[in-house]
Amino acid sequence: MIATKPQHYTAVPMGPTKKIALVAHDHKKNDLVEWARFNKPLLVQHILFATGTTGTMLEKVLDVDVQRFQSGPLGGDLQIGSSIVDGDIDCLIFFWDPLESQPHDPDVKALLRIAAVWNIPVACNRASADFMISSPLMHVDYERLLPDSYEAYLHRMDA
Repeated sequence: MIATKPQHYTAVPMGPTKKIALVAHDHKKNDLVEWARFNKPLLVQHILFATGTTGTMLEKVLDVDVQRFQSGPLGGDLQIGSSIVDGDIDCLIFFWDPLESQPHDPDVKALLRIAAVWNIPVACNRASADFMISSPLMHVDYERLLPDSYEAYLHRMDA
């Protein structure tokens, strides 16, 4: 779906096959794997990425290749953030544990911040992931919008 682009925004195209990053904290890995099993027919239509152990678990359940990054505490969250900036990730499904402190909380916060800055869809629990994966927008061309002020910001930084 391609909407009219408001002034002062740059459209970033996303094709009908989305590049989806799947991440889960330790106490949420089984929830994510079960969610993925339930949504296998929809997920396998897309290109999947995941951090460490989560990626291994998902490959077994989905029987598809999952591009794996390091585990979150070893830099995987930051690798996914970098891939978002590079345009290599379109959506983030991150089953994070809001009741458990993580040793890499700053990395988690950075990942969620980058996802918001680059305006990619983010699901942080099963309900939001269900809404995201079942959206008709997941299977069509879509243009996400970035404020033109980002480009101006980058040029100021380069000067």
